[in-house]
Amino acid sequence: METTVQDVGIAVKRLQWRHHTEMSKRLAPLGISLPQWDVLRRLHEHPEASLHDLAQLTFQTDQSMGSLATRMVARGLIERVEGPGRAVRHRLTPEGDLLRKQGATFVESALADSVGTLTPAERTTLLKLLTKAGA
Repeated sequence: METTVQDVGIAVKRLQWRHHTEMSKRLAPLGISLPQWDVLRRLHEHPEASLHDLAQLTFQTDQSMGSLATRMVARGLIERVEGPGRAVRHRLTPEGDLLRKQGATFVESALADSVGTLTPAERTTLLKLLTKAGA
């Protein structure tokens, strides 16, 4: 039987759902959600990113990113800093950076349970194929 594009699409979605569920479960003891951890990770990679930049990097709308950032500022995980013009930038607080580092261990373990079971060559092939399909 031939593999259909729907078969592949469902398999990708199933893996994404598994990752999201496992990562969320493993991050819960830290008191952060997967979207919050992703913001912390992206701010570490892109210091002083704008809300719009963070929304794009974390696959959110500008509005949902704004709400999430407000909650994270209130919790002391990120802080707002003045940028050029009217731009408001964000950066990690020491507490946010600590949670980013701790969360990375949990996220890595969740991924190791799935794509980590592939050989290095299989992971390379999978990455190439997903990158090609997503281009």
